[in-house]
Amino acid sequence: MKALNLIILVLLPIFFSCKNEQKEKEKHIAQLVNEWQGKQIVFPENLIFTRYLTDTTDFQIPQSDYKVLIYVDSIGCTSCKLQLHKWKQLIEYTDSATQGKVPFLFFFHPKDAKEIRYLLKRDGFSRPVYIDLEDQLNKLNKFPANMTFQTFLLDKDNKVAVLGNPINNTAVKDLYLKQITGKDNPNKDIPKTTAEATETKIDFGTFGKSEIKDTTIEIKNTGNNPLVIVDISTTCGCTAATYDKRPAKFGETLRVGIKMTPKDTGFFDEVVTIKYNSINNRPVKVGIKGNVR
Repeated sequence: MKALNLIILVLLPIFFSCKNEQKEKEKHIAQLVNEWQGKQIVFPENLIFTRYLTDTTDFQIPQSDYKVLIYVDSIGCTSCKLQLHKWKQLIEYTDSATQGKVPFLFFFHPKDAKEIRYLLKRDGFSRPVYIDLEDQLNKLNKFPANMTFQTFLLDKDNKVAVLGNPINNTAVKDLYLKQITGKDNPNKDIPKTTAEATETKIDFGTFGKSEIKDTTIEIKNTGNNPLVIVDISTTCGCTAATYDKRPAKFGETLRVGIKMTPKDTGFFDEVVTIKYNSINNRPVKVGIKGNVR
């Protein structure tokens, strides 16, 4: 029951938009959590995974203590929902914390397979994925309609341990990592430091929709302990970020690459949040703006 209450408390800020709807949504979340917590996921038989939707692989769902299941339906903007660059960061972080023992299972039910192939190649996402044209996985399990509840941390018996999408909410991600590592705070053993960005405002100016804008900034370690970037999030699926994984000593810097791939025309004003082993738990924030014509 304690675990259920914790998940509900984490999911409430994601789901609430208006106070007068709070009770109904709280009830709805509680029902979802109670329904899915401990529920066993059933996978279709004879699964064939591919890379970039072209090359088949011999990948099979492994027997592991935990696995992450990501289901992406055909509704709405696939790129906005998927955000592969964030998944790459989380997978890299999880691999480093678990020696690669937690598989990430991506199941797509696309309205346009070509779009999925483009996104996979654009973001260099070479992990095995399953294209579920008949939506078999969803038919077997009847997933919630809300995309927030279509991602699951499964235990060794394929039962739901945590419900929610970890790339859209840090608290949900922490729940995943706590369950996987057995630690209340996977980052608590990292000594704290201070850091600052060499540039906090980036103006890409005016550019065409077919153009891709990118830049590199540096995060300088201004404290006494090694600097480690833990996570980077963006306020728009159009923006991707990469960063140095190594620790940086006092006075050294870590590079952060920021790439903007516009989907629509018009002005944009977004924020890149760089989370590191901060003394005061305050991330470095970098604003990016521009005009897509």
